Amino acid sequence: MEIPWASGFAPVQKRKNVKALHEAAAKRGFTPLLEISTKSDVVVGQHLSAFHLKIQSKAGPLPLESVYQGSKVFEQGGPYTDIYDFDARTAKRDGRLRDSGRLIRFEFDGHSFPLVPPTVFYDWLYLTAIYPHREWLKERIIVQERFAGFTDIEFNPSKSINCQARSCALFVALIERELLDEAMTSPEVFIKTVKTEDHSSTAKENENRLAL
Repeated sequence: MEIPWASGFAPVQKRKNVKALHEAAAKRGFTPLLEISTKSDVVVGQHLSAFHLKIQSKAGPLPLESVYQGSKVFEQGGPYTDIYDFDARTAKRDGRLRDSGRLIRFEFDGHSFPLVPPTVFYDWLYLTAIYPHREWLKERIIVQERFAGFTDIEFNPSKSINCQARSCALFVALIERELLDEAMTSPEVFIKTVKTEDHSSTAKENENRLAL
C-alpha cells in the first residue's frame, strides 16, 4: 500500500506513518488494525512490542532480541550466549554476528532450531514471551476488539525477515485454530505445527528473502 511517508526518526513521525498506513488499509477493507511497536497509540500494542518482551530461561528473564542474537550458530562460531546479558541494541551490533561465517541454525536452552521456516525461532521466542499472558491478550485483541490485522512501522524487509506484527498474527491464528496450547508444549511441536500451517508460497518467499 502506498502512503505519504513522514521521514525522520522522531516518534511523532513514526506515528504519522502508522496513521497513514491504517487509513490506507481501511480503504481496502482492513480495519481496525493494531500497531505492534513502541510507537503504538494503544497500550496493548506497546506491551506487545518485542523491545519490551522478556524470555523466561534457566538463567532468569532475558531480553527477547538478545536471546535471538546470542542463539545464532554460524559456520565459525556460536552460539554466543554472553550476548544474552546485553541490552537489545548492543546485542544486535556485536561484531561476532558478522564475522563468523554463514548462519546455519539457532540453539537455545538445549534445543536446536532450523533456518526453515525462516522465522520459526523468532516466532517461538515471541510466543514464548507472551504465552503466559495469553488470556489477557485474547480478551483485548480478539474478544473486546476484533482486530483485522497487525502492523509494525519499525519493520524493514530489506534488513530483517522477523516481524513482531506477523508473530502476533500467528499467535491469533493458533488460538483461533485451537492449536496454541499444543504448539507451545515444546519447540519440536511448535516447529512441526508452523510447518504444517504455513502456506508453501509464503514459505518459498521467506526462503528467498533469507537467501538475500
